[in-house]
Amino acid sequence: MTSGPTGPLAGIRVLEFASLAPAPFACTLLADFGADVLRITNPADRGLTAEPHPGDPLDRGRCVAALDLKDPGDIQTALDLATHADVLVEGFRPGVMERLGLGPEDCLERNPRLIYARMTGWGQDGPLAARAGHDINYLAIAGALEPLGPFDGPPSPPLNYVADFGGGGMLLAVGVLAALVERERSGRGQVVDTAMTDGAAMLSGIVHGLRARGLWRERRGENLLDGSAPFYTTYACSDGRFVAVGAIEPQFYAQLLAGLELADRIDPARQHDRATWDETRQLLTRAFASRPRDDWAEVFGESDACVTPVLTPWEASGHPHNAARGTFTSVAGHVQPAPAPRFSRTPAANPPPPPRRIADLDDYWPAPSPADTDCSGSPSTQ
Repeated sequence: MTSGPTGPLAGIRVLEFASLAPAPFACTLLADFGADVLRITNPADRGLTAEPHPGDPLDRGRCVAALDLKDPGDIQTALDLATHADVLVEGFRPGVMERLGLGPEDCLERNPRLIYARMTGWGQDGPLAARAGHDINYLAIAGALEPLGPFDGPPSPPLNYVADFGGGGMLLAVGVLAALVERERSGRGQVVDTAMTDGAAMLSGIVHGLRARGLWRERRGENLLDGSAPFYTTYACSDGRFVAVGAIEPQFYAQLLAGLELADRIDPARQHDRATWDETRQLLTRAFASRPRDDWAEVFGESDACVTPVLTPWEASGHPHNAARGTFTSVAGHVQPAPAPRFSRTPAANPPPPPRRIADLDDYWPAPSPADTDCSGSPSTQ
């Protein structure tokens, strides 16, 4: 017998319209939490959203079906699915779903309890709403890009972690969860308008707070957390790899100096005296460059000096801490991050194998319901 979905969202139905990066990430989170996610793809699509890949975490945990959203019959099928869904997630430009006849009014009229979650870069309104953009653009407009990078160079884009995944996908998932909680009180659904620009601005809140306290300098590369402090930055080792140092507190800084055998050359009482930072950085640079990265990892492994090896994404799963916690898992032979966060009473299951394609969507929802069937179509026992 097959067990049904596990996790705190077991029984929640999510209708996902295929798109790139942030919306799929949000749906992966919901699927990891136990939701039954059905992704709708375009049969004419030949891009990244066309065919799920077993090694891609953004494809795991859902079933997949193809609908031609230019075909009236397939539009009707999509509406029928939305009628029985708890959550709809779409990542098109503003107005696209309305033109298809699948906008919030169309869907909420048929299903007043639906949480209609929208993912865009700029939001559903505003002067830039109809414009194209990417993570770097949303960060720039939100004021989140300018502080990143060295003082003597240009801002450095942090891959697309911040706007796409943090400010976009993560906040969409939070919005969906909040709306589901509110629905328990009101019995009504609503629209969740997630803009990556809004989310990137939210994530930069600490900078605004430090500035309000007079603790943030305007110029990039002159602040405690932006790499200018010699005790909060990265250093190259003799093998060309790196360590990360985050010894902000005085007791941790003292352990850092002791581990580097620099306690007699650097005065820990002057840790926050910017006049000493250049000389301190030079001493730390030379010290770390004298040994390989993994040697330093061993030196500081049992201390609170806040020194850690900078691992590649492919090394991270082998680190003893990550291995002990199961921070990474294997799906169809591919290593990828495991579901997070963790729940004591309703733990998430290990992500299932590659998504199953559904050819016949007749009565996919509501019968049989996700509470009685898993994504493979097998009966389950609770």
